[in-house]
Amino acid sequence: MLLQIPGVLKPDEVASLRSQLAGATFEDGGATAGFAAREVKRNLQVPQNSDLGRKCAAVVMEALKRNTVFFSAALPHRIHGPIFNRYDVGMTYGEHVDNALMGSPATVRSDVAATLFLTAPEEYDGGELTVHDSYGAHRIKLKAGSLIVYPATSRHRVEPITRGSRVSAVMWIQSLVRGEMHRRMLFEMDVAIGSLRKQAGTEKEVATLTSVYHNLVRDWSET
Repeated sequence: MLLQIPGVLKPDEVASLRSQLAGATFEDGGATAGFAAREVKRNLQVPQNSDLGRKCAAVVMEALKRNTVFFSAALPHRIHGPIFNRYDVGMTYGEHVDNALMGSPATVRSDVAATLFLTAPEEYDGGELTVHDSYGAHRIKLKAGSLIVYPATSRHRVEPITRGSRVSAVMWIQSLVRGEMHRRMLFEMDVAIGSLRKQAGTEKEVATLTSVYHNLVRDWSET
């Protein structure tokens, strides 16, 4: 499931993160790539264990916790990241699939990947996140503060930057529900339940569907 979630970060949170990251020390992004991905990864990133990296990550994590759409879509159990990266002119991340397991010593199975855009689209050219699924290639370039989530099993790439710089945060989620189709079904059901709740006279239907939803989560979830 490829899903855009607008406004995950508030404008003042975006501005604060951008200000802090402007003075950050970035390292070669290949340091955290898998063997195959390292060959095609050309970007910079803030060390995840640095004081600034942890401080900025806490802001993003709080924003994710309050976002009900993200929780419904990803059903997060563990999250690796966020890691803050930057692409300058000429930088790119060639086509690849993310590692199945992330992090050390705590390991996260990467079921879902997510990119949180911190740079406004008009600030740079190129830099689209291109994600492949059964419907073809999708080129994604969102407003600052918006998030894209997609299956970590998808082939994807970051197009070369031709003007400006692109700053974002990336993360990988181990979902409570491993199966992509199961997660999609649960998300669609949750959205439908929310719509029914707004309609008068649907209390019985909402209660029934809510019961089915939670019983499916109970049956499909892994902790």
